[in-house]
Amino acid sequence: MIQGLRTVIYPVGNLADAKAWYGQVLGKPPYFDEVFYVGFEVGGFELGLVPDGQPGSAGATAYWGTQDIEQEVARLSALGAQVESAVEDVGGGIRVATVRDPDGNLFGVIQNPHFDPAKVA
Repeated sequence: MIQGLRTVIYPVGNLADAKAWYGQVLGKPPYFDEVFYVGFEVGGFELGLVPDGQPGSAGATAYWGTQDIEQEVARLSALGAQVESAVEDVGGGIRVATVRDPDGNLFGVIQNPHFDPAKVA
C-alpha cells in the first residue's frame, strides 16, 4: 500500500549547475552526489536531480513510498496503470518504478530503506 510522499525528482539539463542552484535554494549540500543522481534531504523528504529526462512543467515525478515495490506495481497494474519503467535498483537499497495512470499521468513508487518518518517536519 502507498505510505506517503517520499521523493520528487526533477530532470535537469546540467547536473552540476542544478546541484549548485538547489544547494543555494535549500541552504545545504546534497547528501547523495553521483554523476547519475543528486539527492537533497528536505524536511524528511527528498528532492532529487537527474541529468536526463525532459525538464519543464511535465518533467518532475513524485515518488510515493511503499514497503514492497513489486507488490505495489502489480496492484497498480491490476487497477489499470501501465508500467512506464519497471522496478529498478538505483543504489543503496533504493528501488523505484513508474507507472502511467489511466489518464496518462506519471506516478512513481519508491522503496527506500533510508527514509526516516521521524524526520518529517
